[in-house]
Amino acid sequence: MRIAIVGGGAAGLMCAATLAESGVANDVVLLEKNAELGKKVLISGGGRCNVTTGLSDVRQLLLRYPRGQKFLQKAMYHFPPLAVRDWFESHGVPLKVEKDLRVFPVSDNGSDIVGVFKRLFDQANVQILYGHQVISISESQHVFTLHLKQTISLEVDAVVLTTGGQAYRHTGSTGDGYTFAEKLGHTITPLAPSLSAFIVEEHWPKTLAGVSVKNATITCGNKRFTGPFLFTHKGITGPAVFALSALIAFETCTPQKKLHMEINLFPDRQADVFVKELHELAQSHGKKNLLNIISTIIPYSIAEICLGENYINANQHGASLSKEQAQNVVHWLQHIPITVISRVAGDEFVTAGGVNTKDVDPKTMESLLVPGLYFAGEILDIDGFTGGFNLQASWATGRLAGEAIISTSNHILHNT
Repeated sequence: MRIAIVGGGAAGLMCAATLAESGVANDVVLLEKNAELGKKVLISGGGRCNVTTGLSDVRQLLLRYPRGQKFLQKAMYHFPPLAVRDWFESHGVPLKVEKDLRVFPVSDNGSDIVGVFKRLFDQANVQILYGHQVISISESQHVFTLHLKQTISLEVDAVVLTTGGQAYRHTGSTGDGYTFAEKLGHTITPLAPSLSAFIVEEHWPKTLAGVSVKNATITCGNKRFTGPFLFTHKGITGPAVFALSALIAFETCTPQKKLHMEINLFPDRQADVFVKELHELAQSHGKKNLLNIISTIIPYSIAEICLGENYINANQHGASLSKEQAQNVVHWLQHIPITVISRVAGDEFVTAGGVNTKDVDPKTMESLLVPGLYFAGEILDIDGFTGGFNLQASWATGRLAGEAIISTSNHILHNT
């Protein structure tokens, strides 16, 4: 049984590794149009490679996927984060779990992760065709023909499409797999950028570029997310922003159709109690100016904006802060209005949407329409929040596809 894996990203690497470790590597061809494997893996986590998550409860893990929760159940229970960590460590890469539950190589070097696969493929003699771009794929009588840009073609018994989405296009994720899947009868759900930063209309956030907030709730309509975020010279970014962008991935966001959001810098504080405490704080430091007083609870630069937006004199003494002014300050801090006019184009990490999972067997990753065709990773209509969840989905679905092919191969051998 000859197998072609199209795409040397995380899902393709894990699928090929699973086949290699089973002993069927001589029948596997891994096609990668780049000159190296795992290009997107190498740059994930700022080059450190956020391998997976430290979450061990699979039920909690699945909640981190805005799309694909139900479909991913089998893959995640079969190859959960702990198993992924054990796999990499058993292959010579020690890992560490950071306070925010992101998992990285101890070396903080993503090349160590890709290196695991390179060594494994060398030992198992996996055939890798670098710089080989697939132009089209056809199927006839259970034989797949891959037509390559290099004017050659390959005939195989099974194909695994692990071409990724269309985010980070410079890494080779240009959406080719969607075209292949469509021509083979599959439906592609609407596509949108996910895990992206936002550009805002207001000018004041730009003056806070570089200021970070450890815990805030950002709300857009009925969607919200709580976590850290960062002001930029264009708007806002960071984990909470990325997660919210995933939740509203299909909302139109343009200068003509703006998205109205609110930021709550104190999501755990009850407003009336907060007002009383702020007023008492100002009174107890009556001779200090308000800017210095308020900057004891929020960064100085945000305190300046807060007072300015509420038309309160920053040099006003604390003793003169009225209860109404205290209410206005607290209300602003818990309902900071921002107007989003655009997502940061080209900076999204993953693609929302993809091959419709209704046409794929979640137990094997095999197409329900075309026997012998498999999908894994971001090409599918699955995506997660930032924090190792998208790589985890790629490892898990790639593993499942590989094991399903092994089972099919063994069945064929047994019957011949």
